[in-house]
Amino acid sequence: MSFREKVDNRLSRKQKAYETESLMKNKRSEDYQVIEEVFDKSTLMTIYGFMNKGIIDELHGVVSAGKEARVYWGKDTEGNELAIKIYLTSSAEFKKGMIPYIEGDPRFSHVRRDTRSLIYTWAQKEYKNLQRAKDAKVNVPEPLAIQKNVLIMKFIGKNGERAPLMKEIVLEDPQRVFKLLLTYMKRLYTKAGLVHADLSQYNIMMWKKKPVIFDVAQSVLIKHPMAEQFLQRDLENVHRFFKRLDSNVLTVEEMHKVVTGGRK
Repeated sequence: MSFREKVDNRLSRKQKAYETESLMKNKRSEDYQVIEEVFDKSTLMTIYGFMNKGIIDELHGVVSAGKEARVYWGKDTEGNELAIKIYLTSSAEFKKGMIPYIEGDPRFSHVRRDTRSLIYTWAQKEYKNLQRAKDAKVNVPEPLAIQKNVLIMKFIGKNGERAPLMKEIVLEDPQRVFKLLLTYMKRLYTKAGLVHADLSQYNIMMWKKKPVIFDVAQSVLIKHPMAEQFLQRDLENVHRFFKRLDSNVLTVEEMHKVVTGGRK
């Protein structure tokens, strides 16, 4: 039986057989604990819709898991690797935390405040922010598609193994990476009109000797009332990390001037 037939069969049943087998080829024990939480009927239908369009052909195991989302490794019909990010519609833990990043953004001024609507908006926000960043030549995962709480991006890594986080490896040339990262932050600010708002060594991957910035759902427009505060926090996080590796890095104030072009 083909993969699509398996999914189709489980969609047609009223029971929850689809929870464990329909979408997982390489399962680990912890996956069973979250499978029902992640793949509710609406999410499963969204995945199935992507499969019908040929955007997703395979969906494998979890690449990373957090309180608000799970990222799965997949492939399209041509064998290209995908990162499939599924926001948890059953998770209300970060509902209050996301509102400050949505309020003040004219792109999402009319969003409803129920949990599901907020999470759908959060996913849309990440997609749009990735597009803006990519257009500004910032090194981020390329966004491919978005529907409800499911975001599809190009996979950063190879053969289902994600690229390492910056905090997980020893940088061969910290000064070079620092300067490159500062360039990306400047492009993000001056060309994309965005502040990441949660930048640190935990959401920067290293791939092909270059930093890749990810997790941009919370990123805000530079006109956002808290943009300057968020930018200052980002700069301090990056400075703190690189200062430990190379004492000869710019100060936070100097970094601010580079990123903003001297704007205050």
